[in-house]
Amino acid sequence: MLFDNYKIRLLQTSDIDAYYKMVSKNRKRLEDFFTGTTSRTQTFEDTKVFLDEMLQRVSRRQYFPYIIEDIKTNTIAGFLDLKNVDWKIPKTEMGLYIDEEYANKGVSTKAFILFCEHCFKIHGFRKLFLRTHPENYSARKIAEKAGFKLEGTIRCDYKTTSGKLVDLIYYGKLNND
Repeated sequence: MLFDNYKIRLLQTSDIDAYYKMVSKNRKRLEDFFTGTTSRTQTFEDTKVFLDEMLQRVSRRQYFPYIIEDIKTNTIAGFLDLKNVDWKIPKTEMGLYIDEEYANKGVSTKAFILFCEHCFKIHGFRKLFLRTHPENYSARKIAEKAGFKLEGTIRCDYKTTSGKLVDLIYYGKLNND
């Protein structure tokens, strides 16, 4: 998937160095709401194990990690994933984070909209959903621009890295929205 000077593609084993660098650089920004990622990537070796596990789950169609690659610099600008896949519906939860260097430049929104189309057409999902903290205004704005509808707030639905229980807002998008 291509847009502007960016490519969205599945994460690969060869991305280990760039992926570790990007997560390390953004760790402080990610730690509260990407606890799995930040806790599993403390060292380069931990990150290799984590990446291998992610790719094993891809082969079982349980998880799909994608990167947003800056074609000009060959760096990872962001990360998109499909998790909590339920093939019976079929639906999946979407995740997104962007390197702080690329934040607030429209890259996330363009990537997310294109990625949603890909999820419906290529993977065949009927529903996409995302969960976010009520104060994550960037994620909420991206979801709304991509045509997601607010489905509700689930109270005490997520435990942050610091152990705090927080509410999450759910957004959903159907393939015929």
